[in-house]
Amino acid sequence: MSEPRLLSGMERLLLTMQEYRRAVLAGVGVLLAAVAIVAGVLWYDHRTAEAALDLYREATRHYLTRPADKPEQADANLKEAIKKFRQVVEQYPRTPSAPLALYHLGNALVQANEIDAAIETYKRYVLLYGSHSVLLGLVQQRLGYAYLLKGDRDQAAKAFSTVLQLPSALNKDNALFELGKLEEAQSRPEGALSHYQQLIKEYPNSPFASEAAVRLKVLEAKKGPEGSVSGTATAESPPGGSATNPAAHSSPSSSAGQR
Repeated sequence: MSEPRLLSGMERLLLTMQEYRRAVLAGVGVLLAAVAIVAGVLWYDHRTAEAALDLYREATRHYLTRPADKPEQADANLKEAIKKFRQVVEQYPRTPSAPLALYHLGNALVQANEIDAAIETYKRYVLLYGSHSVLLGLVQQRLGYAYLLKGDRDQAAKAFSTVLQLPSALNKDNALFELGKLEEAQSRPEGALSHYQQLIKEYPNSPFASEAAVRLKVLEAKKGPEGSVSGTATAESPPGGSATNPAAHSSPSSSAGQR
């Protein structure tokens, strides 16, 4: 009576082991499939990043090699750079090269005098890559310059002021300097004094601090007998020299070149 029961119990044990074996094998199979998928994705991302980087380097080469003595060639190189920067952004938006390509695309569009397109490009950067806080400061500064080229001082001031609100921005001294010049250009010397004083106090080693100090002395010298700055700047005696001249004020090619 006990032998059949024993055999029956052993059979059940063998059946249970076979079931566990199937489950273990199935689990191993799923794990191997997952590893293969992850490896494939990583390989694809690596190849995509390499392709984007190669295209970005080619675009940068065209952008930087624009012969000054050959305007036609320079124009052709600029157009090719714009084309390839766009390809990086559109074809490889999730690669590390995409934010840099979008930033330089905006700069190249400014060089091509496509100001509206450049402004939209900088705005797109803010929307897509706002987490890149260090580069975001430069994007906002370039956006401010683009607005100045359009003659929109209010939007330019907003862009420069945004730089001051970014914790990781490295160009706050430049933004303060541009805000000071904007205040001068609009005959608001008190505002200019405030920005220049902040620049000198918070960034004494900045290359903009020395020029801000000069402008500060000029503004202070124009204070009235009661100690307030005269706010009636005229065309004959503009505050800060050429700061009221829109063509000379905050030119991206001059101020941005210092950064």
